[in-house]
Amino acid sequence: MSLDELTEKELPVSEAIQFAQSSSKFRTLSPGPIPIPAAPSIRSLVESVSDARANVDVMASHQSENGTISTASSTVSLIESEKAAYEYLPQTPIKSTDAHLVEFSEAMRTVAKALRRVAEGKAAAQAEATEWKRKYELETAQKQQSKIKGCSCCSGNNLEKLASQLTLETPVSDQSVCCGKHGICSHEVLQDEVPGPNPRSSHKMVGRKASFKLSWGCNGDKNGQHKHDFVSFEKGDITTAERSNKQILLKWESPPQTVLFITKPNSNSVRVLCAEMVRWLKEHKNLNVFVEPRVSKELLAEDSYYNFVQTWDNDEETKLLHTKVDLIVTLGGDGTVLWAASLFKGPVPPVVAFALGSLGFMTPFPSEQYRECLDNVLNGPFSITLRNRLQCYVIRDAAKDELETEEPILALNEVTIDRGISSYLTYLECYCDSSFVTCVQGDGLIISTTSGSTAYSLAAGGSMVHPQVPGILFTPICPHSLSFRPLILPESVTLRVQVPFNSRGQAWASFDGKDRKMLSPGDALICSISPWPVPTACLVDSTTDFLRSIHEGLHWNLRKTQSFDGPRE
Repeated sequence: MSLDELTEKELPVSEAIQFAQSSSKFRTLSPGPIPIPAAPSIRSLVESVSDARANVDVMASHQSENGTISTASSTVSLIESEKAAYEYLPQTPIKSTDAHLVEFSEAMRTVAKALRRVAEGKAAAQAEATEWKRKYELETAQKQQSKIKGCSCCSGNNLEKLASQLTLETPVSDQSVCCGKHGICSHEVLQDEVPGPNPRSSHKMVGRKASFKLSWGCNGDKNGQHKHDFVSFEKGDITTAERSNKQILLKWESPPQTVLFITKPNSNSVRVLCAEMVRWLKEHKNLNVFVEPRVSKELLAEDSYYNFVQTWDNDEETKLLHTKVDLIVTLGGDGTVLWAASLFKGPVPPVVAFALGSLGFMTPFPSEQYRECLDNVLNGPFSITLRNRLQCYVIRDAAKDELETEEPILALNEVTIDRGISSYLTYLECYCDSSFVTCVQGDGLIISTTSGSTAYSLAAGGSMVHPQVPGILFTPICPHSLSFRPLILPESVTLRVQVPFNSRGQAWASFDGKDRKMLSPGDALICSISPWPVPTACLVDSTTDFLRSIHEGLHWNLRKTQSFDGPRE
């Protein structure tokens, strides 16, 4: 009799369970192949547990209907099987791991970290460039607003008069500041802010300086009727009807009182000429004379007559020289002019450079005719050349922010970034404002002013540029690429040269051939045009002096003329 037949006859549950157990025992004793059970999966265990629970519920319902009580042994066995299933569930089916999969996952994690760092570095560089551009635009806007607010002379007829004459008068200490839209103010060339609560009123030396005005001239035209630049939009065409050659004239409004002498060291001829010129200026022009401390000792050792000569004792007094000196006289070559410009971190007085050197791109005045030349300069008006300077900041990698920089360095000719004594190629990343320029791989890079275009930049393959052309020269030194040609960028840009972290060595920066500084990986150099140019006096005018210097100094395009006795047609 089977279990189904017993259930059809509605046997009691206890008897049916006992019969099922006895029948299962008999079935296990029957011959036949014994199947090997497979390893139970998690899903099968869950299903078995659920089926067991369902059977228990069914049996409990049948027992409640028939009024019988289930045996304790079956209930205990079901509970134990359920507990065993739940203990098996959290266990991992496969406990052994593959070493190759672990290594692969670690390698992928390392690659992900590297990509994240690259992305963060690129985003940081873009944000940094954007921030520098914002700071520059904000500073420019503040300067323009301060000039406009301080202007009280550019209104009504005064504005029309200034626009017609295209001149800009220099204010004295008790006058208002001009807006600077019609030319170049003398306070932009000479005057600077003096520390203190009220620098203009508290500092008395500014009032004793000789005032002057700069005007746009036309080949030295002295009648005051200067040409104007204007653009015609007639009939939809854009043309420049007339253009001035923008020769800048300096005219003294009050006579100069103080002259500073900067001389070439270790030269007997320069020492003798300096003593002669100082004596002549004191006796015939009654001018106050400032000299360097070294020159003062030399003059006093020669004769006690030179007791009237003044000098300075420390760097703090050097910072105030521009408030005392009306004119600078240099005796030497271009290096002497560079040294004179380096003494002034802010405004620079007009420079009269006498040629006592070898080349003389910035020294147009002959020393033999110093009396006539100084008379013309002291009486005025005379042409000047405004030579721009580079203002440079070194930002170290350890700096907390971009504002934490070293002292600014000014360069009249160029800034050179080279590899120094390292045998590796220089590796530099260059940015112009917020735009990436290039990666320099070679011996180095030259960032030059137009005045320095005839110096190191020219030797490295750069072009000769007129000193009054507003621009910055970007010249590589022996680049590791034949297509890397020099660039000329506008003067309004800010250049950033950075040594990347993956550079093999350091770089070295020098400014006009001195003040050499090491740039380690992560350091950066910021270069822009300084607001304080170096005004140098011209013998004739800016263009004539420039062409004379490249003809006589470089023998530019000097060759023999072809003979005229060739074949005739």
